[in-house]
Amino acid sequence: MTTPQTMPDLIAASKAEAKISEDQILAIRAELNGKADSKTQTEDLRAAYLALEATAVDCFSVFEARMQHHFKRGPFSRKLKSALLEAGRTDLAGRLHQYYLAINVLKHGTGASYRELLNTRTDTFHVKSAEGSAPQEENTPSVFLDVEVPGFFAGLSETLLEAHQFLEKR
Repeated sequence: MTTPQTMPDLIAASKAEAKISEDQILAIRAELNGKADSKTQTEDLRAAYLALEATAVDCFSVFEARMQHHFKRGPFSRKLKSALLEAGRTDLAGRLHQYYLAINVLKHGTGASYRELLNTRTDTFHVKSAEGSAPQEENTPSVFLDVEVPGFFAGLSETLLEAHQFLEKR
């Protein structure tokens, strides 16, 4: 039986996994550089986006599951945000909430989280307008959120590490 990994270990592993997808996206984009893309390149790019999105969702979900014990019952992210605000950690609370909303959009598409993100200013990721877009299909990158923005996953992992440290020291 192996020893369970710590939350920082899991976040670091997710960050390394995300880096692979980010590097693949950059390499394919550089290869295309204005040229028409082939079917293979399109499929490779889609796969890299899907892998990056899945890694982000998985990382946040594992964080919630592993840290849930810090609160009795109820919505973990809301309780964590409240605890951070009470402790005066408004910047961390804001970043965590934005990532929470982004992960919800990646998981569920449009809804309350998407509508809230549309009205939120962030440089961490780009929210795409759903107007005129085709419905989200299974096994396609999000049509509502662009996670290719440089630093998206690095920001997510740093935010989760800070939140982990906050909870462990509480």
